[in-house]
Amino acid sequence: MILPTTYLGPVEWYRQFLANPSAVQIEVMESFSKQTYRNRCTIATPDGPLTLTVPVKRVDSKQFTRDVEISYQQRWQHQHWIALVSSYKCTPYFDYYADFFRPFYEQETRFLVDFNEKIHEVIIRLIANDAKGEEAKRLLGENRTTDWQGMDLEPCFGDGQSILDILFEYGPESAIIIQNS
Repeated sequence: MILPTTYLGPVEWYRQFLANPSAVQIEVMESFSKQTYRNRCTIATPDGPLTLTVPVKRVDSKQFTRDVEISYQQRWQHQHWIALVSSYKCTPYFDYYADFFRPFYEQETRFLVDFNEKIHEVIIRLIANDAKGEEAKRLLGENRTTDWQGMDLEPCFGDGQSILDILFEYGPESAIIIQNS
């Protein structure tokens, strides 16, 4: 199965990934599509869903996703972190997991796919409830491909609920919740 790279991807994306991680490949050689989960996510807030977007430098229509650079002209990292804290600070596992995510909003990463991949690795490690990372390494395997066949890689991901909604609410039980969602 081929899945697009995602920024704090939807629960459905992770359900598909966790169903058979060794069969999943993350596509990075496709033409970058704007307004997709590649650089945005939707989180739950008390006022309703909030979409967070990682700004990217100007992209032409034929640019590969792997070559898309993140723009730091805006203070998006600070805004995203404040939104995450505001939305999740009262959830049962936010205090346990916040320090795993904070560095992504304090350091700069040049390419979007590298940024997404690093966050994905942290999420898998937390879902696997694996402090040493051995189970996470097994789940992650090698998930990149350059063999895109022009198919739509953005299948319906349900309501687009971010994986963080589940992770911060259910902690170590997240994998069970995701598989049953």
